Amino acid sequence: MVEPVGNHYVVARPVYSENLFNEEHEKLHRYHKTFWDHLKLYFRCSPQRVKKIAFGLFPIVSWLPVYRFREWILSDIISGINTGLVAVLQGLAFALLVNIPPGYGLYAAFFPVLVYFIFGTSRHISVGPFPVLSLMVGGAVVRLVPDDSAGNGTSTNISAINEERVMVAASVTFLSGVFQLLLGILQFGFIVIYLSQSLISGFTTAAAIHVVVSQLKFMLQLPVPGFNKPFGIVYTLESVFSQITKTNIADLLTSLVVLVIVFVVKEMNDRYKAKLPTPIPIELLVTVLAALISHFVNFEEKFNVAVVGKLEEGFQAPVAPDVGVLQNCIGDSISIAIVGFAVAFSVAKVYSIKHDYPVDGNQELIAFGLSNIVGGSFKGFASSTALSRSGVQESTGGKTQIAGIISAVIVLIVILGIGFLLAPLQKSVLASLALGNLKGMLMQFKEVGILWRKDKYDCVIWVVTFLAAVFLGLDIGLATAVAFQLLTVVIRSQIPSCTVLVNVGRSNIYRNRKDYTDIYEPEGVKIFRCSSPIFFANIEFFREKLITAVGFNPLRVLRKRNKALRKIRKMLKKGELQVTPKGLICMANHTHESDEELDNNRIEELDQPTNMTDLPIQIDWGADLPPGITVPRVDIHSIILDFSAVSFLDFSAMRVLQKTLKEFVRINIDIYIAGAHEGFLDKLERCAFFDEEIKPSMFFLTIHDAVLHILLKKDIASSPKLKLAKEKGSSNDYIIIPSNGLRSRECTVRLLSPV
Repeated sequence: MVEPVGNHYVVARPVYSENLFNEEHEKLHRYHKTFWDHLKLYFRCSPQRVKKIAFGLFPIVSWLPVYRFREWILSDIISGINTGLVAVLQGLAFALLVNIPPGYGLYAAFFPVLVYFIFGTSRHISVGPFPVLSLMVGGAVVRLVPDDSAGNGTSTNISAINEERVMVAASVTFLSGVFQLLLGILQFGFIVIYLSQSLISGFTTAAAIHVVVSQLKFMLQLPVPGFNKPFGIVYTLESVFSQITKTNIADLLTSLVVLVIVFVVKEMNDRYKAKLPTPIPIELLVTVLAALISHFVNFEEKFNVAVVGKLEEGFQAPVAPDVGVLQNCIGDSISIAIVGFAVAFSVAKVYSIKHDYPVDGNQELIAFGLSNIVGGSFKGFASSTALSRSGVQESTGGKTQIAGIISAVIVLIVILGIGFLLAPLQKSVLASLALGNLKGMLMQFKEVGILWRKDKYDCVIWVVTFLAAVFLGLDIGLATAVAFQLLTVVIRSQIPSCTVLVNVGRSNIYRNRKDYTDIYEPEGVKIFRCSSPIFFANIEFFREKLITAVGFNPLRVLRKRNKALRKIRKMLKKGELQVTPKGLICMANHTHESDEELDNNRIEELDQPTNMTDLPIQIDWGADLPPGITVPRVDIHSIILDFSAVSFLDFSAMRVLQKTLKEFVRINIDIYIAGAHEGFLDKLERCAFFDEEIKPSMFFLTIHDAVLHILLKKDIASSPKLKLAKEKGSSNDYIIIPSNGLRSRECTVRLLSPV
């Protein structure tokens, strides 16, 4: 019964062990589905299930019929136009990261959008090239098709190398799409949970550094070969600085001017976004202006700058992936598939929460898998979502993926009709535009200090991920980061937080002894909490911490007591000890005998429970013992283990825990386990955890139940701190009147007497 009294509450109920609670309150029997039950349910066929699968596989069927045409169409058109212009420029710029001609970036900005429109579940992300993925694809491209080392820079050789590189990029993209599709079909959308926010942040920041370094050759117009190997960034910088005197000044100045303009205007867009009806399309303005100036001033001939050149009009026929390339880029494709999905799903999740609609991780894998398969077939490269482009689509009023289709139409117009206008555009301008989109990722460096103050483990993950991705490369760096992150999880669970609890405020609240001053610790009782699952890797740590908390090793005490009993029996037999009403009296001078002599090479016997049935007197280990017999003093009689935070206990740990608890029981210390979760007791029973020494009656609902049970069991009436009086008219209820116990003022607490 609970009675509210102001902002207090008074609870009157019996002291419950798990067994007593289950006896008094009938527990419902629940049927737990087996693996086969789940399998049958998954493959069950019904009209409702077919409809659900169809709607899940084609999300467009669920949202397009309810599209609010009059309310949303204008916003989607405006958003689509703005996003399309950005997509064109980013497609051209990010193609340089892949080390293929810029025109192929338009294919990567077009085909994935069409596929995602049908299969995607997010309404706001803009699908297309992403700098990190572009760089990862470019790494595979350079590794499989290196630069012409012979120095034959003829147009024929360059054209052949470009064709090979386009084929490699398309094949890598196709294979990454296959992996994403398979993961989606197999319902592996949860895989993104293994990439923490700290890991993604550190990885994308490292990728931004790689992007900056990779674009230096376009900004300075230097013939820098690709180094897709560990410490490749160091070799790239070495190559750049060894040729720094050959820098094309016109490209360098153009790059710096464009960078400054883009950064300044983007900062204005961020600062005044509440006042601006739409962000200033600075990338478009800079591109148009740079192309016009380059055309009329004739930069290519006067200053020998590198330009985009003629873009092929229209589309090329779809191609099958190169089988030889597929065999050599499996690892790259897996990394690209996981990173692309992780970034896209993270952005999609942000917008889904903001606009209150669901996104399905498994369906997103299918959507991006099909997008990359189609994009790779048409010689595009890997797609995900660029944060800046998705920000434009959402901030300019985009409501659905209709805005994505409009943006694809803008890209289509450029591919079919006006691509030739971009021919005089300098590649250094595209490189600067690519760098201008990295501001958000580079600003993630600020997270290091924040993470260090909030969670040092996350900070270390960020730093290790960043360093591994920068120096080992993005593919090996990602694998290293994931392995290190999982290692930190193992370390944290292997070294759990273990604390000694005490009663705070003379109530039913128990907290860490080190954190409070108004505390009460029942005499002879230790309350120990482990805030972690207990399994094979941390059970020894748990045991060591428990022994440290109680102040003695129970096995050592048990062995000392058994040795003492052997010596007492031997002395009684020789007449050196005499039994009196006051105890044992030594009748002879003590002679020291070594432990080896007493052990008789039978150490196993010392680990058995102490047996005094053959002695004429029961030994009180807390009293004075005969001369020459020393046993460690034990000042506690009960240990309560708080298992409220122990989510599971594996079989290996169970064996060690059972052995440890038996060691305490054999030296007459009562063990209680409080707060164990549902099913914990059942699992222990199935695993034959209980026996004559370890019994189910040791389990209690709460710590407070266990404490009150101990106080009652240890003959409270004889304690100077607590007075026990049997309540009249009741055989099962007692009244505890503490003078300095669990409450600061005199009160009565009704307890159920132990059976």
